[in-house]
Amino acid sequence: MTEFIYHDPFPLGKDHTRYRRLEGSEQYVSADSFAGTDMLKVAPEALCLLARTALHDVSFFLRPEHNQQVAAILRDPDASDNDRAVALAMLRNAEIAAKGVLPICQDTGTAIVMAKKGQQVWTSCDDAEQLSTGIFSAYTEENLRYSQNSALSMYEEVNTKNNLPAQIDIYAVLGVAYRFLFIAKGGGSANKSFLYQETRATLNPGVLKEFLVEKMKTLGTAACPPYHISIVIGGTSAEANLKAVKLASTKYLDALPVTGNAHGQAHRDTALEQELLQEAWKIGIGAQFGGKYFAHDIRVIRLPRHGASCPIGLGVSCSADRNLKAKIDRQGIWVEELDYNPGRLIPEALRQSKDEQAVGIDLNRPMPEILGQLDQLPVAARILLNGPIIVGRDIAHAKWKELLNNGKPLPDYLQQHPVYYAGPAKTPPGMASGSFGPTTAGRMDSY
Repeated sequence: MTEFIYHDPFPLGKDHTRYRRLEGSEQYVSADSFAGTDMLKVAPEALCLLARTALHDVSFFLRPEHNQQVAAILRDPDASDNDRAVALAMLRNAEIAAKGVLPICQDTGTAIVMAKKGQQVWTSCDDAEQLSTGIFSAYTEENLRYSQNSALSMYEEVNTKNNLPAQIDIYAVLGVAYRFLFIAKGGGSANKSFLYQETRATLNPGVLKEFLVEKMKTLGTAACPPYHISIVIGGTSAEANLKAVKLASTKYLDALPVTGNAHGQAHRDTALEQELLQEAWKIGIGAQFGGKYFAHDIRVIRLPRHGASCPIGLGVSCSADRNLKAKIDRQGIWVEELDYNPGRLIPEALRQSKDEQAVGIDLNRPMPEILGQLDQLPVAARILLNGPIIVGRDIAHAKWKELLNNGKPLPDYLQQHPVYYAGPAKTPPGMASGSFGPTTAGRMDSY
């Protein structure tokens, strides 16, 4: 007979996250007892306050480690000019966003909450409802974008106008604390999540590495590199694999052991991580249109699997690396400390510098002249646009396509000006626009 041994499938080590306690939050927690066991009573308002704070913070601030990785590109002699130009732009964006007015990305994401509720924690409420209330407050009161569409029928949709619903998953665990992971996941990076149903034949060093490098290439630049890439091999189901992909991309699984065992223990393969990172740097895609920095780092997680299945998942966290840990314990509400002063990482010499290699494009000229100038430039050329543009994304393209389908001509302005695929966040008072940046061009190709 085989002896029964229970083993935590995800044995995470010590949490080294730096937290800050929300001032006055101790009022929302109190101690009690039940059946001789110490209990932590958490007021429903605590969940609302926590979610409101967390979604605000991840919308405007990034982790210090992420910003430091971006800054390191500026110092790397092997980085391309395009790599450095992207890195400098990212740091400038982070500095602006840290003022708390314009969010770090126009796509302020789907709100995702993964929570582990200790069984000695009592809230006396519908936790998901209270968390949703806080998320609602963050998105309606800040300059964030509403991206969630509710289906009225199979083909008809309406924007919910508050960015709800959120994805909220709550797990019961041992303990007297309530722990959280908050994610604001943009559509572009979410779309770069892939599942490959492979077989045991893939699990040998040469084949697996070649397979993974080829799949990494398919990520392209649509989700805003440099990426934090996560790869998961195995899993008790397809959904378990992709859940681990999401968690690995947020660094939530970093404290896993680096070796497996006979009881299904998940572990990181740090050697393969470094091999794949070197390969990612060799691909040549870079941060945008050529260079080294296709990825900041790579996480590779190995899970147990059914003998007839070998799911392999691939995903990314993009340059809007919006992930935040939080917890509620006897002392109050705690949220992860983020980088509130990313401007310190911008070298003074670069603050006033101009991109001398960028080519100016005057958009006030006739379109044939503009196209003629662009035809002379290589794909990797950086350009500075000046003049009128048309702003349109999926819905606008659908309406233009509908005109063509109905035998009607396109508006004249589409013949005269370029189209910028973008959907700004809310416009703050006194500003020309909210956070504003390009969205994935490939989504428009079907139109």
